[in-house]
Amino acid sequence: MEVGVLPVELWQLIFSYLHLPDLGRCSLVCRAWSELVLSLDRTRWRQLCLGCLQHRHPNWPNHPGVEPPSWREAFKQHYLASKTWSKTTQDLESSNCLSLFRRRKGWRRLCVGVGGEFGSLRAALAAASPYDRLVLLPGVHEEQSEVLLKVPVEVVGQGKLGDVALLASIDQHCPTARLSNVVFMPARFTSLLYKTTSGYVQFDNCNFEGGQLQIHAPGTCQVKFCTFSQSSIHLRSVALCILEHCEFTGSENASVTVEGCPSSDRNWACKHLAVLAKSCAASLRQPDPAICPVAKWDGWRESPLRPVRTCEIVVGEERSSFLSAAGAQALLGSAQEDTEFGENLRAAKEEEEYPALDSNSSDSDLRSDDEEDAQVAYKVPCQAHSPRHTLADVMDSKLQSNRLHALQRDLKLKSLQQELQQDKEAQSLANSLQGCIIRQCLFRDGKGGIFIYSRGQAKVEGSIFRDLTYAVRCIQNSKVIMLRNDIHHCKASGIFLRLLAGGLIADNNIHSNCEAGVDIRKGANPLVLGLAAGIAVNENGRGQITGNIICENQWGGADIRHGGDPVLRNNLISCGYSDGVVVGERGKGLIEGNVIYGNKGCGVWMMSSSLPHLINNQISHNSIYGVAVFCHKDNAGDYPLGQGGSESFQEEREGAGGENDADSEEEYPAARRPISVALVELNSINHNGAAGLHVKSSEVLNIIANVIHANGDGGVAVLQSSQLTRIANNSISCNSRGGVLVEADCQVELRGNGIYENSSHGIVSKGEGVIAENDIIGNHRCGLQLLQAADMKVTKNRIQSFRDYGIALFDEAKGLVQENLIFQGRSKKSILRPILNAEDCIIQNNMLLTFKKRFDMECMLINPPARPHLEGGAAVSCTAAAGQRVSSITTRVDGGCHNHGSIFCTIL
Repeated sequence: MEVGVLPVELWQLIFSYLHLPDLGRCSLVCRAWSELVLSLDRTRWRQLCLGCLQHRHPNWPNHPGVEPPSWREAFKQHYLASKTWSKTTQDLESSNCLSLFRRRKGWRRLCVGVGGEFGSLRAALAAASPYDRLVLLPGVHEEQSEVLLKVPVEVVGQGKLGDVALLASIDQHCPTARLSNVVFMPARFTSLLYKTTSGYVQFDNCNFEGGQLQIHAPGTCQVKFCTFSQSSIHLRSVALCILEHCEFTGSENASVTVEGCPSSDRNWACKHLAVLAKSCAASLRQPDPAICPVAKWDGWRESPLRPVRTCEIVVGEERSSFLSAAGAQALLGSAQEDTEFGENLRAAKEEEEYPALDSNSSDSDLRSDDEEDAQVAYKVPCQAHSPRHTLADVMDSKLQSNRLHALQRDLKLKSLQQELQQDKEAQSLANSLQGCIIRQCLFRDGKGGIFIYSRGQAKVEGSIFRDLTYAVRCIQNSKVIMLRNDIHHCKASGIFLRLLAGGLIADNNIHSNCEAGVDIRKGANPLVLGLAAGIAVNENGRGQITGNIICENQWGGADIRHGGDPVLRNNLISCGYSDGVVVGERGKGLIEGNVIYGNKGCGVWMMSSSLPHLINNQISHNSIYGVAVFCHKDNAGDYPLGQGGSESFQEEREGAGGENDADSEEEYPAARRPISVALVELNSINHNGAAGLHVKSSEVLNIIANVIHANGDGGVAVLQSSQLTRIANNSISCNSRGGVLVEADCQVELRGNGIYENSSHGIVSKGEGVIAENDIIGNHRCGLQLLQAADMKVTKNRIQSFRDYGIALFDEAKGLVQENLIFQGRSKKSILRPILNAEDCIIQNNMLLTFKKRFDMECMLINPPARPHLEGGAAVSCTAAAGQRVSSITTRVDGGCHNHGSIFCTIL
């Protein structure tokens, strides 16, 4: 019969009334009919799949409202899993069926229960032959003692799930068994529901209530579409087992416990399960956006479709790190007071010399029209060698979703496939099939999800963990592979790794947990890729944390303490309620190439004693400091309440699960230098609420080649520095107060910096050290101001301040001021303000350049020292500039020297 005789729609309507056997026969008639049968996927095959009371929805329990890609394929898997047959060929087919059964043709169907052939399960097992099917009739079946399975059988409940309840403890001694459509409840004498130490068991569509399954090697299992209510599975040295589409609720401990190194000795079913696992593997497929929560991110690795939350401060929590909006504003004001750039310190004395000027005042009463015109003509153009040409005026720092999305795009995060292609170790981990494989399961409303210890191994894919104390705990040389899971609203951290644990954590959506998303301690060394959440690395924990989007955490986005030494590279850390990155006491690590944006606390809070390396990061639009550097002696009083000074995570808690705890080469070895001093290098620190860089430390610190721009307070504030703080080759511009503040008793070396157009003084120093070879240009007040007992050597700087003194010395300042080139500021003001009768302050060989008439000469700075700039053209907006990378100018053009042999300036 030809299909073309009738319209295709009519054929489909006719076929939609056929039963399953008839559909199979029709598909064998011809190719046209076979295609017609296949075309019924959304109609007849859907009806067959949902119409069977013994089958659950293919996407249960995580997404029961989402249709599968193929209803026919889903029905096939359900159907084959519930059928047994004679298997004579050697080829291993990929299906969820029990290909492990060796059925004989003379199998029997034995009914157990009221109206059946046997009154109890024990009696039926005594009469059963291998591969018989035991059907439990509706009702409650209770066994008074342990039941032994000595022959391979099927035990199937009749009716829908819930009609048959079995109160028994079963010990399997046969090679294989299958149990389906039964509610298991513990017997009066034990909480053990099922145990096998040698054979394979398959559970389909069962409920387990208040008991435990124990699977010991060489035994193994496959559990599908089952519910565990206050129940758990304990796996010991199991070579390979599969848990799929299961729901775990209300556990008092871990729902799944994996113990011991996988052993395949005497495990005849392992090779069959491996074929099955490979056929169903979805770890490397692109997930369906409708099913996988992680796939809801636009472009899979670029920007979230959901709007960016405004990160409102939580009010009324007990922990001190939660701030009210008013409290946050008060703390911001406190932070600004800490970095006061001497605006009012010498107000009375300055008023005697010249009126104090606000950075925004017009001061028209102090200059003539000719001088106003001259400001344009004689203002020293520093744009040629500063980041000013790539940075526009400061805009409102309110977080905008399009700005955050642009930062995510700039990161150019790689897909999991791309990451695995470049990292063979990660690829090997992602493809491994050992231990317990958990797919598309739901863990909720309990204490723990998965506990892996004593060299156990587990692989978790596409599962959801929510409202638990912890999701996954991995310790004692164990290994966990977590791919595309959703972990949220845990009372403690989402994932704990301890005691040399390792593995791969990739493309997970981890958010809204009370503590860290991933907590790495005590020598654990995992590889963390893709979408993750807050990360804590403590107690000699290591690991590579690469390409993650770490957003909206209550505590620090990444917390590194107590010997933690990770590589934190190419992550987006944004919109946190506290600091972006915290490097606490004895924390180490390489923090490189990250975007740290829009956090309620600091961008980076670190202790200089920990010797972190902060390299090539973009740190912008954070509410307090861009980078705050403290020493180990600091207490909470040295820092705004709830920010950095207190532990961000409960460090002594060994995971709320309560269980007792029973060196690889770097990807870029050249990038990780020997750590002997804390280093802040090649970072872009801009548009933060307080100072760009806040230093209150007692250790040596190097601040090299950073762009520090348009921050809400000063550029760099050194409030405590008993050992040398070296600030070299930075561009410090357009900050709301001064460029650099050095408080009393601080030791600082300022060399080769460009300090441009800050709203107050260029440099204010009350400490001691060296200020050499800097360009201090266009700041709104003094270029350089030395106060109190400052003792500085000021040499070979180029200084210009149109409105105020080039160099001003006050109080008991002393030192050496020589060979500086100081440009005329205002014609009615002196260029240099020395201290009267000061014997300890030597001022000599400085070149003072003045002007008398308009366009008398043109001033131009050339031949700048090595200094960073932002990549991009002149028309880059401040939004775009916040996402630009910093690169270093490594050479200097040799030019004419007209300033006593100095190579640092030429006047044309």
